[in-house]
Amino acid sequence: MHASSSDRHVHKKRFGQHFLHDPGILRRIVQAIDPKPGEQVVEIGPGDGALTLPLLRALGRLRVIELDRDLIPRLRAAAEGVGELEIVHADVLGVDLGALAQGAPLRVVGNLPYNISSPILFHCLDRVEAIGDMHFMLQKEVVDRMAAAPGSKVYGRLSVMLQLACRVEPLLSVPPGAFRPPPKVDSAVVRLIPRPPSERPDADAAAIARVVKAAFGQRRKTLANALHGLVTPERMAEAGVDPKARAEQLAPAAFVAMARLVRAEG
Repeated sequence: MHASSSDRHVHKKRFGQHFLHDPGILRRIVQAIDPKPGEQVVEIGPGDGALTLPLLRALGRLRVIELDRDLIPRLRAAAEGVGELEIVHADVLGVDLGALAQGAPLRVVGNLPYNISSPILFHCLDRVEAIGDMHFMLQKEVVDRMAAAPGSKVYGRLSVMLQLACRVEPLLSVPPGAFRPPPKVDSAVVRLIPRPPSERPDADAAAIARVVKAAFGQRRKTLANALHGLVTPERMAEAGVDPKARAEQLAPAAFVAMARLVRAEG
């Protein structure tokens, strides 16, 4: 069953959805994910099932999280005879991904709606210890920010928080014409591989989040000014950080060093 153009317009309006339909791009995404039977895979926002069906074929069993009630009967009908599709009708931000993992590493995939991609990424980071890997389609500009190095104009809070938790690998660019309706921006597919515990920051997660948020909250300010009341310039210097530097000049590890000081000072 195909959605009418007015239906598609409604979905786009309500959930920011653009449905991927380019067979070549879909094939490359499935190859990158490389799904194997028995793996715990969850797809966020399956839309009209373009990625769902090839994944289901490879896995035999797939769980999807879909907020748009109107899409659910179509997904069920499309999955008939292909495999066992479990549909969770919910907003992904309210779903405990750790509980879905059931003891096995969870593989998360999805074409994330443009308007809430950052909250979904941070939601996944909250449960990163339960996740084996993530493959997401996002606005290319967001993927550029995720993978940005210190000194880049687009390096910021998202870059630091994601890179501390995961290895970030941009995989392929996707032009607007690969979607219906075509978005006004380019998209890209990215792979996130959570770092092993030995590579994760040895500092309080809440303290890291506070320092990073404050440092990038006022990008043009020096760290001494942006972190006033959190870390003194003297303590920054002890941690090997120049208080006159700006947030975008620091590698992710420097924020961890400062967060340890915040924790130590209570």
